[in-house]
Amino acid sequence: MANALTAVRLLLVFPFAFFMATGDERSAIFALTAWVVALITDFLDGPIARRRGTVTAWSGTFDHTTDFLFVTSGLFAGALRGAFPWILPSLITAAFAQYFIDSYWIHRHTKLRSSKLGRYNGILYFVPTCMDALIRMGVPFLQPMLTILVWLLVLSTLISMGQRLMSRRLPEYLPSGPPQK
Repeated sequence: MANALTAVRLLLVFPFAFFMATGDERSAIFALTAWVVALITDFLDGPIARRRGTVTAWSGTFDHTTDFLFVTSGLFAGALRGAFPWILPSLITAAFAQYFIDSYWIHRHTKLRSSKLGRYNGILYFVPTCMDALIRMGVPFLQPMLTILVWLLVLSTLISMGQRLMSRRLPEYLPSGPPQK
């Protein structure tokens, strides 16, 4: 059931990107509708998986990857329209790649290795596309807040990536100090 909810969100990636790339009010309504459905499925899939005992490393990776695809598709589409600076979806892509590589290849974990700031960023990455849709629907006073949020997310993403780089421990199979005599 939880993976089915995540799959619904995955199916919304292309329609969401299409509606985010189109600047009219009608497309904004459809984008916001897709966003609400995505958010509901994202809030429900984790608790359902935990309650049913179906939490796995694969389902966690599926969930995070789907969130990444949904968010970045909307942000890249909005950037195409000039609603967001290109740096935000580009940094999110780099941060997700770093998250994936760090977790699976460098630390050889069986699941994604999260961080507190990365978790908060992941939640907040959903907000700019919602704000953009609302602005296109006639709520222009959100524009200054959207601009501030986007640049704060750029900054927090850079900090999160830096923290991940600085917190790297050498994998257990590598020697951690000078050779023993």
